[in-house]
Amino acid sequence: MKYEWNSSLAYTLELKLTVLSNPKTEVQWQEARRALTHDPIPPRAAPQSRREEKRANANSRIDPFVPRTDHNPRELRSWAKRTGFVSTFSSETTSSSNDAATPIPASDLDNKAVDNNNHHRNGGSSPKIEIDPVLGRTKQLNRRIEIEPDSRPGNDDRNLNESKKRIVGNDGLEAIPKKDEVGLNGTGDEPKKGEVNDFDHVGIEVYPGEEALIASEGWNRQSRMRYGLRDNPGFALLMYYGLQHYLSLAGSLIFIPLIIVPAMGGTDRDTAEVISTMLLISGITTILHSYFGTRLPLVQGSSFVYLAPALVIINAREYRNLTEHKFRHIMRELQGAIIVGSLFQSILGFTGFMSLLLRLINPVMVAPTVAAVGLAFFSYGFPQAGSCVEISIPLILLVLIFTLYLRGISIFGHRIFQIYAVPLSVLIIWTYAFFLTAGGAYNYKGCSSDVPSSNILVDACRKHAYTMQHCRTDASNAWRTAAWVRIPYPLQWGVPIFHFRTSLIMIIVSLVATVDSVGTYHSTSLLVNSKPPTPRIVSRGIALEGFCSVLAGIWGSGTGATTLTENVHTVNITKVASRRVVETGAAFLILFSFIGKVGAILASIPQALAASMLCFMWGLTVSLGLSTLQYSQTSSYRNITIVGVSLFLGLTIPAYFQQYQPESSLILPSYFVPYAAASNGPVHTSSKQFDFAMNALMSLNMVVTLVVAFVLDNTVPGSRQERGVYIWSHAEEMATDPSLHADYSLPSKISRFFC
Repeated sequence: MKYEWNSSLAYTLELKLTVLSNPKTEVQWQEARRALTHDPIPPRAAPQSRREEKRANANSRIDPFVPRTDHNPRELRSWAKRTGFVSTFSSETTSSSNDAATPIPASDLDNKAVDNNNHHRNGGSSPKIEIDPVLGRTKQLNRRIEIEPDSRPGNDDRNLNESKKRIVGNDGLEAIPKKDEVGLNGTGDEPKKGEVNDFDHVGIEVYPGEEALIASEGWNRQSRMRYGLRDNPGFALLMYYGLQHYLSLAGSLIFIPLIIVPAMGGTDRDTAEVISTMLLISGITTILHSYFGTRLPLVQGSSFVYLAPALVIINAREYRNLTEHKFRHIMRELQGAIIVGSLFQSILGFTGFMSLLLRLINPVMVAPTVAAVGLAFFSYGFPQAGSCVEISIPLILLVLIFTLYLRGISIFGHRIFQIYAVPLSVLIIWTYAFFLTAGGAYNYKGCSSDVPSSNILVDACRKHAYTMQHCRTDASNAWRTAAWVRIPYPLQWGVPIFHFRTSLIMIIVSLVATVDSVGTYHSTSLLVNSKPPTPRIVSRGIALEGFCSVLAGIWGSGTGATTLTENVHTVNITKVASRRVVETGAAFLILFSFIGKVGAILASIPQALAASMLCFMWGLTVSLGLSTLQYSQTSSYRNITIVGVSLFLGLTIPAYFQQYQPESSLILPSYFVPYAAASNGPVHTSSKQFDFAMNALMSLNMVVTLVVAFVLDNTVPGSRQERGVYIWSHAEEMATDPSLHADYSLPSKISRFFC
């Protein structure tokens, strides 16, 4: 006998689950079924035994579908086949399973609706009630959201999407993304031309209760920006948010000169001048990137990627015994190496080779590489900060309290403890250190407080000289020696020096900076609720980064200028993604760079305080790198093995090269010994230049991690979804998608010269 099922199959499944969990409700289920549909219920064959009854009940259980955040269409199809689910995505209810397989022409829909209404007036069956397949609740038509499927590429303008939503009621539900929007974070397959859009056939609604369970509140959830990419908050707010943006990045902008300049033998005045130069280069390159690069709200500056190789070059054997003009000589060496490495990066972008390289760069490779950048300084962090624990430990605790425990406190709508965690912590502990210094905590009998470095000549003060130099707030004479107005100029330290060994090091390091920037581009584009850029735009951004690093080498900032990884964190906590805001803040940096006393104030920060703050900044870099794994399947054995092995080998292989220490340990401080492997490493060939470069590269954690992760991720088999392959926008969409064109295209007055 053939039976027709007129009610919603989802309702049947939900009631069936209730019946199976409690067999006594069998009669109630049949009565409810008959009341809703007025249809006969298929007779249920009685099992022959109790064991067969349990087996039949077990086989008939249908597991509810719990949607995942990646919206995998294959998973939807497999669940539909397993449960016999019939979609009602287009608001079409079928009278039987056979009818469901027969498509209804669009011209007959209106006639069918009229017939149904007449049938109900004449005493026909009651209207059918749709039940949610997971929750078993009745769909309230006045609280329903539908999105019409649209699989056409390049038609994702946000304004058009808003007009396509049919929203009745106000329950705050979010729309389900279309297929060409699924996988923008790298978790889905890349759409192909002519491919059938599976979301045209499967529709699932997620209710607020479930959404809170299945949606993460972390990086993978698109944040609601206070100001979008193209918004202009107004003059007053531009200045406020511009300063706020750069204050949250203060740790990445000013602390690197506090490390490298004293290591090069520079004076306090040299430190102040390098800080001013770095502020100028950061402001200029940020504006250039905002107009000519990817046009994302990304601040350019001295990246930690260039810090470790700079320390390797600084601690080379031939520079250890220099007494005269040591700072200028090493700075010129760094300038030449940075210029060569940056030219390579710029050529990589301008030639289009970067578009090919993008196919090999994926989150599983980016995550351990960026994490290794922060882990590379574990031998420097607390060993340097530990010279003054009464300052360093309170600073670390305070910044953790601000960023973790007080992050939810909002004042006038701004989470100041989370946004200004670094500058607030530094200001409070710096004031605390000033009172310690003024109170005589670092006054020792027979030791001069004015010139702490001279105390090493006195036997009674030798053991206190190091503490006085790193802890006293008046140890620096930068304020007394710096000029009020000083404009940094190109080649201010002299003509750059070019050597093959240092140039080769910076060429490889530029590849690490490129991988870091690619991950930042993708994460930021999703964070600001925009589509990912096209490969051509990514190449344009990398090419401009290379050009900006060339400027950094010419001016002599000590490191290259690249996209700061901390941009993702800053945009996420400030909720401000406006290009105008970033450009305004960059203009302030340029202005501050001309005031020599600003650099002098920053150069007066005690070294122990700077090192303790960098402990937090490097830890944040590690966390930002590992957060990139959200775009891949973190439960995949393949992925976690690649990340774990890459990180471990990236730490242990450099440790092997770093164990070849200089002949005398008194030549270098203990925290600089790991960076002296370039001159003392195990690689020995006929070319000393090549030996230096190879020993240096193999002693860098990020380089080894990048090589291992690159080889494993591109040779170990894995699906695109498992690997989390980055999905970039297509070049054709630039002409058809107004939002994509407005977000990434060059300004109209400039683009006409590139046609």
